[in-house]
Amino acid sequence: MRDTRESRLLFVVLVAVAFALITVDIRGSANSPLGGARRAAARVLGPVERSAAGAVDPIARTVRAIRDSGTQQQRLDQLGAENTELRQRLASSDAATGRTKQLDDLLRTAGTGGYTIKAAQVIAIGAAQGFSWTITIDAGSDDGLQRDMTVINGEGLVGRVTTVARGTATVLLATDPGFTAGTRMESSGEIGFATGQGNGPLRVELLNGKAQVKPGDRMVTFGSQGGRPFVPGVPVGKVVSVEATPGELTKTVLVEPFVSFTRLDLVGVVVVPPRTDPRDSVLPPMPSGTPSPSAAGAPSPSGQPSAQPSAQPSAQPGGSPGASPSAGAGASATTSTATAQAAGASPPVAQPSSSPSSSPSGGN
Repeated sequence: MRDTRESRLLFVVLVAVAFALITVDIRGSANSPLGGARRAAARVLGPVERSAAGAVDPIARTVRAIRDSGTQQQRLDQLGAENTELRQRLASSDAATGRTKQLDDLLRTAGTGGYTIKAAQVIAIGAAQGFSWTITIDAGSDDGLQRDMTVINGEGLVGRVTTVARGTATVLLATDPGFTAGTRMESSGEIGFATGQGNGPLRVELLNGKAQVKPGDRMVTFGSQGGRPFVPGVPVGKVVSVEATPGELTKTVLVEPFVSFTRLDLVGVVVVPPRTDPRDSVLPPMPSGTPSPSAAGAPSPSGQPSAQPSAQPSAQPGGSPGASPSAGAGASATTSTATAQAAGASPPVAQPSSSPSSSPSGGN
């Protein structure tokens, strides 16, 4: 349509009529003269509008889904990140709880045995120094560690220090075939030497070939002169089998270690040995209902068990089994020192009191 004077005049007239109709409709409200026309138009155009909406809505929903897909993906990514963070927090909480229990067990063992320890964490496992069964800990000469110090945890004997650097140290585990430690049987006091067998149990050669040993009997470290490489009284393990060695001068037993070497985390290096031999006091309590070997009485002639406990040797290496008041005070003071060492305090500079000259060396 060409832009002529007549077309412009027609446009103006149509706009004026439209405004007039709108004004009349607004003022008339419900009684608007255009109400009938509106209802007629609705009846005619309503089905058309519904049909058009039914055809257009799927397309409109598709367009909205494509437009909102980026926002929804961002929301999913955010929820996934929050879920991962919550999982990490939960895992950290569980790890902290487990580590706290390990530290409590370690301090209890050190306090019971009178060991002054330096707590450390395992940071590496493997043949770092050419040994088959070793771990690396995050403490070294700057923390007072030296070669041939005993390493324990809350369960018992872990190994001994073999190499020391300023901030780290290498520990030879008790399971290594090259590991040897002197041992002493609970109550009976039978002495032997334990060697590692890798994944298998420890192999212990008892010096007395006629020693009375049975599965379930427990043993601790015998101790070395000056407490190095091994301090006395550290739990080693329990007997699982006794090998038949008729006519031999020694008796061979297989011992399951108390320590779980595949789950090592927190350990303690004994920097000062105990003042007195703790004997069997560091061993865990016997299971309920299991009589202690020292408490089992011999049957009387009438068939009733005697109430008298079996006699203990009057002289034992490393000190008497009875604990004097001064020894108890020393253990209490050493427990406080162990707590300070576990908290990261400087290693003690006090030298351990000398052990009796008659105490033989029990380890290599």
